[in-house]
Amino acid sequence: MGLLDRKIAVIGAGSWGTAITILLAAKGFRVSLWVYEPELLQTMKQKPENQLYFPGFPIEGKVDFSGDISEVVRGSGFIILVVPSHVLRQTLSTFKADIENDSIIVSATKGIEVQTLKRMTEVIGELVPQALQQRIAVLSGPSFAQEVAQKSPTTVVVASENEQVAQQVQLLFNTPHFRTYTNTDVVGVEIGGSLKNVIAIAAGTSDGLGFGNNTKAAILTRGLSEMTRLGAAMGANPLTFAGLSGMGDLILTCNSSLSRNYMTGYKLGKGSSLQEITASLRTVAEGINTTRSAYKLSHQVQVEMPIVDQVFSLLFEGKRPSLAVVELMKRKLKKEHRQIISLITKNKKSEK
Repeated sequence: MGLLDRKIAVIGAGSWGTAITILLAAKGFRVSLWVYEPELLQTMKQKPENQLYFPGFPIEGKVDFSGDISEVVRGSGFIILVVPSHVLRQTLSTFKADIENDSIIVSATKGIEVQTLKRMTEVIGELVPQALQQRIAVLSGPSFAQEVAQKSPTTVVVASENEQVAQQVQLLFNTPHFRTYTNTDVVGVEIGGSLKNVIAIAAGTSDGLGFGNNTKAAILTRGLSEMTRLGAAMGANPLTFAGLSGMGDLILTCNSSLSRNYMTGYKLGKGSSLQEITASLRTVAEGINTTRSAYKLSHQVQVEMPIVDQVFSLLFEGKRPSLAVVELMKRKLKKEHRQIISLITKNKKSEK
């Protein structure tokens, strides 16, 4: 029996996990969805719809709902992780022994672990047996769950160091309205998918302060530069950041009220505190924790990330948004792409 003939495990029934379930079930796959909340599980069994996180989108096809994570994973050809980054390690630890040796593990979580500064595929690789370490992929790109469920044309990227694994995940997800590309630059795809959430907080703050399109364009462009600098310092291909998981996801997340990260920044710009904002959120804004990780990483690898620094100060040091803007604009004048060019040159020399 091939991987595509076996059931697919989706771990996490938030909006994105539910949208993925809807997409794969519509292709005719048998999907087993792990639901953490007991009350939500009961309502989904009675009526196949996620009324808590994704109301208005019925779940049709061969879908099983379960609160037993080991039951969901056993016998699955693909295990798709769609839990918040700060609980991925803990969640995977509970079922890692149930994963088949020939399964493929797909991270659909965008974030960097705060304590270890590891990317999600690195966390997965630490926990699973050696036989599975070359069977890990990441799914990323500009893809709001609501629009995927509505079958709006969407393009994403699947990255794995094992090109055959990336191609198998590509086939799993690809539909006439959900087009998948492949990439072998796992570092770049994960850094882009994670860091765009931090820049989205900055973009939302700008809009909340009432600034215009000039300011937004500056944040996106210089934010992309920061993402590329950090990625290059960590061994990523700078060109990856011009693709779907970099520029593509950045454009999407920085310009829509559907983004929790953008709305977090928007409310900061309007004067709300982080405590007030998080209390009002039903689901996690990954950019909050990723800001901590990116701030630590940038200092660890000695990469300048002034927008990340200011977002960190906004979130965790109580800085006024208007002051953050002033400090960004008054920075020492520099050449564009100065540090990126230096990092690329350094990486090329180290490869010789």
